[in-house]
This record gives sequence, C-alpha cells and structure tokens, in this order.
Amino acid sequence: MAVSSFMVPLGTPAPDFELPSIDGGRFALSEVKGSPATLVTFLCNHCPYVRRIERGLGAFAADYRDRLAIVAICSNDVSAYPDDDAAHLAEQARRAGFAFPYLVDETQEVARAYKAACTPDFFLYDRELRLAYRGEFDNARPSNDVAVTGASLRAAVDAVLAGTTPEGPQQPSLGCGIKWKPGNEPA
Repeated sequence: MAVSSFMVPLGTPAPDFELPSIDGGRFALSEVKGSPATLVTFLCNHCPYVRRIERGLGAFAADYRDRLAIVAICSNDVSAYPDDDAAHLAEQARRAGFAFPYLVDETQEVARAYKAACTPDFFLYDRELRLAYRGEFDNARPSNDVAVTGASLRAAVDAVLAGTTPEGPQQPSLGCGIKWKPGNEPA
C-alpha cells in the first residue's frame, strides 16, 4: 500500500545522526555541515517506487555532485525485509549509480526523528541545515509512463543553491511505507 510523506514544517532543523554505512564505515550529518545544500533521503532496495526512480536519482546525484551533499538512509526492518540488508543495498547502489553515502538505521531512531514515512522520502536542507523542501522526486510512479527526471527535486535544489525559497506547492513523496519494527511505529 502506498504511503505519502509527512509534510514536516519548513524551517525545521535537520536532526543529527551518525550511522553505519553499507561500505563498513560510519557517517555523521556533521560531515556535510557547511554544504550549500544537503539532501537526506530515505530509500530501500525492495520498494517498486524507489526502483522506478533509482537510476534517475543516481543521475541526479551526478549532476549535483559538487554542489549538493547527499546521504541515503534505509530504516526498514531487515528481519522482515531481508532484501533491504546492507549487502542488497550495496547491490542497489552499484545498479543505480549511487555515489553518495548509503546508511543503515537499524534502530529506526533516525527515521522517527526525521518523521520519514515512506520510501522514497526526500528532505532538502539549506546551508544552515533548515528544511527547505520535503516532497516528491518527480511525478514518475510504478503505475505510469512519466519519464524519471527528478523535476520537482531539481527545481527545489536549484532554488536553494540560488539562495531562494523553492516556489509553488510541494507535493508529498509517495512510496512504500517504512517497514517499522513492532513498537517503533510513529505515534
């Protein structure tokens, strides 16, 4: 069942985190402090909504490589969804061309702090790590033939990089609900 992202209030500060990476290291939000813009995205390997856009997201990341810090986080319960374990996420990163840190939120505390609801779920922050955009990548869905361009997110990133506020209404992201461990579901 498809779930829409929560529309976290704009201006909300990015919750801090430090998580293990699929490459065996660790990554902290503090490592991107001072970037002109930072994108925190919640992804997974098994979701058809993520699969539909993953190559487009890899191309998007390449286009903004020197101007935008990107980090992906998988918060799904891997005991219930083993396709979302670190080894499968590494396969996805290779397949999609992800050249950004891909982290594992085993406790799901980071997803709860960000109020992430679905995969994919995108949170774009300005230089001060204040939320400037939360919403869809573009209008491509598994059920349509819309080209994967990242148009919605690209417009938001371009605005933030230009020092302005993203224009127009922000459409929530749509995807598979985060697979919460029993008792971790948001209240």
